[in-house]
Amino acid sequence: MPTKVPLLKNHVIICGFGRVGMEIVRLLDEKEIQFIVIDNDIKVVERVRELGYRAIVGDATRTKTLREASIDSAKAIAIAMDNDAKDLFCVLAARDSSKGIYIATRANDDFARDKLVEAGANYVAMPQKTASKEMIRELFKPV
Repeated sequence: MPTKVPLLKNHVIICGFGRVGMEIVRLLDEKEIQFIVIDNDIKVVERVRELGYRAIVGDATRTKTLREASIDSAKAIAIAMDNDAKDLFCVLAARDSSKGIYIATRANDDFARDKLVEAGANYVAMPQKTASKEMIRELFKPV
């Protein structure tokens, strides 16, 4: 049975509440930006709710779940699952549900990044590359 979520507008949908999703939530909360978390694990959703945040249990790759999160009035969606195939299906569902929504996601390799962009992602982060660049920058920083 769908969870009743108060109407949201100009909010961000976060798909997945792992390490990346948690950090996105922390940053959005800091900036006082409205958001809702989607996760398919009821225990994770209960933990998110205990923290005082909106969350629904569901499969973010399904249009029905995205509608429950008010995708039609959202300004952005952050797809933070660590599974390139699921991320791709989520991008497809999000783009199909809302042509103008800004879609940010993650990829584990260049092939996945290219496919996610083709599917409609506006931005694709590659955590391994970002971390590597950051480490190199620190290693060669003037002392």
